Amino acid sequence: MHRDPQATAKTNAALMARRRAALPSGLGQTYDVVAERAENAEVWDVEGRRYLDFAGGIAVLNTGHRHPKIVEAVKAQLDKVHHTCFQVLAYEPYIELAERLIAKAPGDFAKKAFFLSTGAEAVENAVKIARAATRRQAVIAFGGGFHGRTLLGMALTGKVAPYKAGFGPFPAEIYHAEYPNPLHGVSEADALKSLQHIFKYDVEPDRVAAIILEPVQGEGGFYIASPAFAQALRALCDQHGILLIADEVQTGAGRTGTWLACEQWGPKAVPDLITMAKSMAGGFPISAVIGRADVMDKPLPGGLGGTYAGNPLACAAALAVLDVFEQEKLLERSRAVGETLVAGLKAIAARHKAIGDVRGLGAMVAVELFKNGDLHQPDAELTKRVCAESIQRGLVMLSCGTYGNVLRILVPLTVPQAQLEEGLAILAQAFDAAAA
Repeated sequence: MHRDPQATAKTNAALMARRRAALPSGLGQTYDVVAERAENAEVWDVEGRRYLDFAGGIAVLNTGHRHPKIVEAVKAQLDKVHHTCFQVLAYEPYIELAERLIAKAPGDFAKKAFFLSTGAEAVENAVKIARAATRRQAVIAFGGGFHGRTLLGMALTGKVAPYKAGFGPFPAEIYHAEYPNPLHGVSEADALKSLQHIFKYDVEPDRVAAIILEPVQGEGGFYIASPAFAQALRALCDQHGILLIADEVQTGAGRTGTWLACEQWGPKAVPDLITMAKSMAGGFPISAVIGRADVMDKPLPGGLGGTYAGNPLACAAALAVLDVFEQEKLLERSRAVGETLVAGLKAIAARHKAIGDVRGLGAMVAVELFKNGDLHQPDAELTKRVCAESIQRGLVMLSCGTYGNVLRILVPLTVPQAQLEEGLAILAQAFDAAAA
């Protein structure tokens, strides 16, 4: 029997009931809210209620919802061609986008780039390229890292629940080192020592194709890899002929105050391969692998690509994103947003002992919560309560972290200052209510 769409009230509750009946429970839902329309940093649900969006579609909307220049670019491309499969018939936006991303990537060497549809695809293809280039199989990732929900992506991901539980076995030859996290007792020296332990106990370095890491761990809790640590990794890779992959799926496209977070590592820690996705096209599905030309050329023709990869509409959107960043000076805005967020969160922390740390790089900012401020007792329950109180007050927040005790902010960089401060005020109210 077909459902009459007019016969059902358009409410969050009614649509969530339909959702639960039609979709698998493994497809999680943070909030029982159904979006109807959105503009920049604001969203309205099907009942007409307004929300400030501090989640940004999980780091996808650095240029905000429906940026007019991105919408215009996609509409113009739609009037030309919306699909050919690039490997069959090429189109200029794909080529231009590769040229512009190559120009922005760090490294004083020849580079090439190509496109896929998701961050997980970009990561998998970076590993494929590394294996083809080195003729080695093993890959080292880091505990707490997140690299996607495909089988190889899950194997690389350094967290079991909920990402890996029940889905094994995973691809072999994946090893995990410790990620530097002084707040939880892992120094940079400890992390580097864990790599040596892998070389001693698990796999010899001359069988390792690549080391992959996020410059700032996303799902892992917004922990930051320092330039010194990245430089030590680069030296280790050079010593053993290992390729260094920077997974910039969440950090890329200006979130950290530079176009790519790895730019902040300096010239002594330039990655061989970089993955991008999320905000690079303002919400249209596209991802990229950018890297050394000599490495990128190692796979044979036909070894890379995909039917929808580098779709013309997404390429047009990504080119518009690059224009918007330049025209609206969004890198400078990213740093200013980050400064406002850190100051506001520190003011909240002064009143709430549970906030054990405020940290960020550019506008990639988080707070970590502990019971009574005890750094040995992560407080996931309080984190959930703050999120629940926030959404009730019209603020969309996200949690993350290995212990589920981190609140992360990924607000659009285009957010008006008044709305940024409004969101911080709501978050302060949510903390007061959750702690009561």
